[in-house]
Amino acid sequence: MQKTTAAAPHNLIMENRKAMRISGVKDIDSFSESRIVLSTVMGELVIKGDDLHIGELDAQSGDLSMTGCITSIVYSRHSVMDGPMKKLFR
Repeated sequence: MQKTTAAAPHNLIMENRKAMRISGVKDIDSFSESRIVLSTVMGELVIKGDDLHIGELDAQSGDLSMTGCITSIVYSRHSVMDGPMKKLFR
């Protein structure tokens, strides 16, 4: 019998490219008004845009809400902190 583990759900709900709710967020790696880098249960998520603001993060449930003009949403297998930058922040 194979043991299965229930992963936290991961959902993105974007409204008119101006507001987004995300579930399954583990950590905020970095943020600015033009870029937000999140660690999620499905990998690293990079959100780019203009005037980006994090409204609320519930650390216990992993729910995040944000606003701004969203221009790009990209998942990455590798963290932007991998490589030389990772060694600096050890």
